[in-house]
Amino acid sequence: MHDGDLMKRIFKRIGVLVLVLVAGVAWLLLVTFLGRRATLDRQEFDRVRVIAAGLSSVGLVPTRDQRAILIDAGGDDAAIAILGELSEMGLGPSAVAAILLTHGHPDHTAAIARFPNAQVMALGAEVPLVEGRAGSRGPVTRLFPVSPTGINVASVLSDGGVVTLGGTRIRVYAVPGHTAGSAACLVDGVLFLGDSADVTTNGSLQGAPWIFSDSQAENRASLVRLEQRLVAERADVTAIVPSHSGYTTGLAPLTDFARANE
Repeated sequence: MHDGDLMKRIFKRIGVLVLVLVAGVAWLLLVTFLGRRATLDRQEFDRVRVIAAGLSSVGLVPTRDQRAILIDAGGDDAAIAILGELSEMGLGPSAVAAILLTHGHPDHTAAIARFPNAQVMALGAEVPLVEGRAGSRGPVTRLFPVSPTGINVASVLSDGGVVTLGGTRIRVYAVPGHTAGSAACLVDGVLFLGDSADVTTNGSLQGAPWIFSDSQAENRASLVRLEQRLVAERADVTAIVPSHSGYTTGLAPLTDFARANE
C-alpha cells in the first residue's frame, strides 16, 4: 500500500470518528433539552422583567430609587439585550447596583464587567466557582478549565438571607445540586431558579440537566426542601422562572415535583 493511500484511510477514519462524536453530542443535547417549554423574551411580571441574554435568561428588577438589580448576567458579554432593556427604562449600565447570581457558570456571569457599579452577590459555597478558583463536578462541566474569571464577589450571601436595595426585597435560598452553591431568588412573587430546574411543555417542573450538574440527587433534594420552606413561610409565589426554559405559574408545579421526589 502506498503511503498516500494509507494517509487517506487514516484521515477517512478520523473523519468518521469526528462525525460520530459530533452526532453523539448532538443526540445527547437533544435528549437532555427536548420537551422544555420555550424561553420567552421580555416577559413581565408587574415590575419584574425577564429577558433573553445569550444562552440564558436574566431577571431585571427596577428599584424605587432609579436603580436596578439583575438576577444573573447572561451569556452575552456585550450585554446587548440587558442594556437595551435598561435604556427603555431610562437607565444606563451604571444604574445596575447589584447582580445576584443563581450560580457561577459562564452563561450566567458573562456580562458582569459591563456594570461597573454593580455589587456581585452569591452564596458562600458558590464564590470559588464564580471567581474561578474551583470548577464544577458535572459530567461536562468538569471538563471546563479552571482559571481566574476576574469577578469579585463583593457580598457573600447566606441561605435564607434577604437582600434589600431601593425598597426591593429579595430572599435567597440555597438549592445545591446543579452546582455547590446554586441559589433560588424570590422577588415580588417571582421565583428565579437558575439552572436548578426547567419547565416542560406541559407546565410541570423537572430537575437540573444531569450532564451539566454536580449531583442530580442533591438537586432533587434541594427542590423538595425549597418547596417545604416556601410553604412553611407562606411565601407568595406567582411565577417560577428557570434560566433555560419558559416559566410556569404558582407554586403548584414545585409542589407536584416535591411530592414525586420525597
